[in-house]
Amino acid sequence: MPKAKGKSRRQKYYYNLNRKRLYRSARRRAAPRIACSHIRHAWDPSKSVAQNLAEMGLAEDPNKAIPIPKKLLGMEVESDGRRQGKKIVRKPYVVNEMEYEASLPEKKSNTLSRDLIDYVRYMIQNHGENYKEMARDEKNYYQDTPKQIKRKINVYKNFYPEEYKDFIASLKQEKMDVQ
Repeated sequence: MPKAKGKSRRQKYYYNLNRKRLYRSARRRAAPRIACSHIRHAWDPSKSVAQNLAEMGLAEDPNKAIPIPKKLLGMEVESDGRRQGKKIVRKPYVVNEMEYEASLPEKKSNTLSRDLIDYVRYMIQNHGENYKEMARDEKNYYQDTPKQIKRKINVYKNFYPEEYKDFIASLKQEKMDVQ
């Protein structure tokens, strides 16, 4: 078996490259990437992460914010009665805006592709509830089995119940008009 070409070659060493500077720049702390817009707008880059979060009333470490009592862990230790002083929340609007945003109802984003909807409607229109006949149809490009077609129709029924009812009603109306 032949050797790989690059393996036998000697590696070049770049003498002019300052590796100390590269190492230092990689070690520097970059500003944290913040996903929430409320936190991003209230963030003060001159302060540390802990200070910023404390001002907003948020916890840096959830284990320290809500500690697990020693009794639950199976150890009984006497506490010395000292409690940490309450931290002053200077930016309470951040937490209020986040709570409001979380309380909004979630919008359904379940949709089906237009091709799948057309496929299901075509199958129901031409074959009704006969899944074996649907599987043998020429428009069954992906060669779905009768169970797979049934599953796709059920997904369509669950995602668009009103549209499905209207479609079935229109099919019944067409049958009555033909007779």
